[in-house]
Amino acid sequence: MSRVRIAVIGLGWFGEIHCQAIAGIPGLELAALCTRTPERLAELGQKFGVEKTFTDYHELLKDPEIDAVSITTMWDQHTDPALAALAAGKHVFLEKPMAHTVEDCQRICDAAATAKGNLMVGHICRFNPRFVAAKREIEPGSLGKILSLSARRNIPAAWTPEILDKIGPIMGDTIHDTDLMLWLTGDKVVSAFSQTVDLRGRKYPDVGQTMYRFASGASAIIETVWCMPEKTPFAIDERMSIIGSDGFLHIQDTFPNIGICDADGFRSPDTTYWPESHGAMGGALRDEFLYFIRCISEGRRPDIITPEESLAAVRTTLAAEQSAASGQMVMLD
Repeated sequence: MSRVRIAVIGLGWFGEIHCQAIAGIPGLELAALCTRTPERLAELGQKFGVEKTFTDYHELLKDPEIDAVSITTMWDQHTDPALAALAAGKHVFLEKPMAHTVEDCQRICDAAATAKGNLMVGHICRFNPRFVAAKREIEPGSLGKILSLSARRNIPAAWTPEILDKIGPIMGDTIHDTDLMLWLTGDKVVSAFSQTVDLRGRKYPDVGQTMYRFASGASAIIETVWCMPEKTPFAIDERMSIIGSDGFLHIQDTFPNIGICDADGFRSPDTTYWPESHGAMGGALRDEFLYFIRCISEGRRPDIITPEESLAAVRTTLAAEQSAASGQMVMLD
């Protein structure tokens, strides 16, 4: 397949970012858009020059010219379009979290196992070159037995007021570091204990702190704060440390990778995940899509992230959510 024609289902802020990434990738054509809001459809259809627009994804999936879909609806609205797209023979790029329950994740995994098209869940951090380098260092065992892991993923409050009515910091961001820890160690979590702090009185709390115990005996702590001061100059404070019996590894992707000071103060734009580069979007999101279409073109299933690994990340992170709600440690099978 020389060109993959893809549609984006769900046109919130991240759906628009997906459109921007897709528009700049050779071999990938942004062929259709779908959302329930006609005004948003018209706006982004005009912005990206897309003529095919739909308010019903079922109608979109009937189009034989569409090869693939990118699903960026809210996480509790992933299951039905993902299952429908797989049943229609489309390749599916599904944003994380895979779904909002373990049962729905399993349904998606089962459908993907026998589907004509590929399923790839967008765990973007696996395409961050710093974590890729960490995986390359850890895999041969150079750190020895992994003993301790810690991570921080904090963002300014200005990003999150409305988001906190849809998803909280544990499922929204702790899942990134949960998945990374599972991937980097090849281990599994056997217990989770979490606490939250509510600052702004939204549906979900502003802060999540999670502790995991792994089957190997290693322990982990993940901090996720969604209420950093609004004048925080960076978009994300992202760090991870891994300590083993024979060595340690530290990853820091806190912006500023570049720091800019002008009349508006100090700021640090993204240079990792979806930065603009020479008129097109670069970074890890672009690399995800390049890998997605390469797998399609080569007729193979994606293995940098498998559906089963994405399910494991959801299962583990939902245990953390359950712990936060109950105040009790949650054991995993």
